[in-house]
Amino acid sequence: MKSQIKILSKAILSIAILALSACTTHKDLIYMQNDRYGQSESILNLNKIKVQPQDQLRIIVSCKEPKLASLFNLKDNSGSNSGTSQLSYTVDDNGDINFPELGKIHISGLTRDEISTKIADLLIKGEWISDPIVTVEFSNLHFSAIGAVGAPGTYSITNDKLTLLEALSMAGDLSNNGEREIIVIREQDGKRIKHLVDLRDNDIFDSPVFYIQQNDVIYVKPDEKIARQAADNPNDYKSLGMWFSILSFLMTTSILIFK
Repeated sequence: MKSQIKILSKAILSIAILALSACTTHKDLIYMQNDRYGQSESILNLNKIKVQPQDQLRIIVSCKEPKLASLFNLKDNSGSNSGTSQLSYTVDDNGDINFPELGKIHISGLTRDEISTKIADLLIKGEWISDPIVTVEFSNLHFSAIGAVGAPGTYSITNDKLTLLEALSMAGDLSNNGEREIIVIREQDGKRIKHLVDLRDNDIFDSPVFYIQQNDVIYVKPDEKIARQAADNPNDYKSLGMWFSILSFLMTTSILIFK
């Protein structure tokens, strides 16, 4: 009788090992596993967002004389000055915008600060305004996060720089069944490039896609084992607690039967 219990116990133990091997380990979930704490690191690829064709921008000129500044701000259909409204410039395919009084201005490839400086310089050099303040804001810039993230969707970009970690945070972070090697799809200058980024590696800070650009798509693949389980059985039988409960029940039952 004892030999039967021993055999059954070994069988249950084998099942437990197989079940645990199919589960994601804690180490698999940790970001930046070889990180160096307490050490200063130089930021080598601080890439601010640069304007591209089809981007939309709000540009507002102000100065000490509001009537003078109004000449350089977009007006709505009624002819009223837009002031701080939502009227925007759309960058054309050549990278230009058609600015009031100043005509076409090439801004593709420039950051918000560079656009502001360029327009202010044109106003000063043309002796239009001696003390211009030019405010530039993004209107339609966004990125998308899909796959095994907490909240898949499209999110607006409002800052000059947005990191990959911040973007993932906006999307609810990776789910536990999401692979830590993710894909970032970037379209720029008429080309599409797919980048692989391993979030477990501290070298993510050196990745060319660590700073998000407009229209980036972040794709997080589900873990193959868990994805296969989900396809075979929609019920959530991946829980460690449930496995231990089942194994405990089987062990107790076997002892009572063969006692």
